[in-house]
Amino acid sequence: MITWLTLLQVNQQIALLFVIVFGVLTLVSVGALLLSMRERGAAWWLRYERFQRDLRAVWVGAALFWLSWVSGPVGATLMFGVVSFLALREFITLMHTRRSDHRSLIAAFFVVLPAQYIMVGTRHFDLFSVFIPVYVFIALPVISALAGDPERFLERNAKIQWGIMVCVFGLSHAPALLLLDFPGHTGRGAFLVFFLVMVAAVAQIGQEAMSRWLRRRPVARAISRSFSYRAWASGAMMGALLGTALFWITPFDAWQAFVMALIAAAAGTLGEFVMQALKKDAGVAYWGNQASVTGAVGLLDRIAPLAFAAPVFFHSVRWYFKLTP
Repeated sequence: MITWLTLLQVNQQIALLFVIVFGVLTLVSVGALLLSMRERGAAWWLRYERFQRDLRAVWVGAALFWLSWVSGPVGATLMFGVVSFLALREFITLMHTRRSDHRSLIAAFFVVLPAQYIMVGTRHFDLFSVFIPVYVFIALPVISALAGDPERFLERNAKIQWGIMVCVFGLSHAPALLLLDFPGHTGRGAFLVFFLVMVAAVAQIGQEAMSRWLRRRPVARAISRSFSYRAWASGAMMGALLGTALFWITPFDAWQAFVMALIAAAAGTLGEFVMQALKKDAGVAYWGNQASVTGAVGLLDRIAPLAFAAPVFFHSVRWYFKLTP
């Protein structure tokens, strides 16, 4: 069976994935809709809303993969750039900023973000890996200092820098996967995006499900009542097992797929935990709001695991396989 799958042409593998992924998602969505028509208690509805949020995240991830494949490397880079812009907008909207931060914010949205994605699209991998963590992190405080406002200076700049790190730096590694050149696997970069997205999504859903089933004491109750070490490990393992099952669409062997998926799943779930801490600090339950262009439950809620998993996965793959631009 596995041999047959690996021998399929790229277009046949795409068609098979399309049928499997969207078929399963459709069946799950219809089943959830039918269950919602029955009267339930308040506790059940709370769990149902969480499940719906996780299911929407999987739908978004699947859609990102197919759009990446259809639009090609250039289109995918532009698409992820737009997603980064909207996610950064949601992040900054909920953070405390002052008028003196406007020049830093303009630089973040209209200089840093496009420059990062241009470097991705032109395969300047070494430069785009250090551009934000080194040069931007030095330049933005200078821009803020020139505005002459020292009030809460460190806090304000740290929030802007962190938003750029998650929404731009982290997410920009996803389209970079399209441009990795594996010998014998030319033109299959979108499968790596699919692999990463599905592993990160399943790990997050698995962690949430296992936290309710295991009923273990949360590690940090003030931040999340669903995060425990056993639930986190269980979610990461679910993501790793899914990655192993999908090895036939990647350049990896089965054991390589397991290890790479485990790394991505663990990083994604830990990243979601960190973003929950930031939401608690901002005093909100979800990123985005009713006035947000991305809806009541923000876009950042759906892509947070991917934003943390993508750079870890990208550099792990590039280091292990010794890939060059």
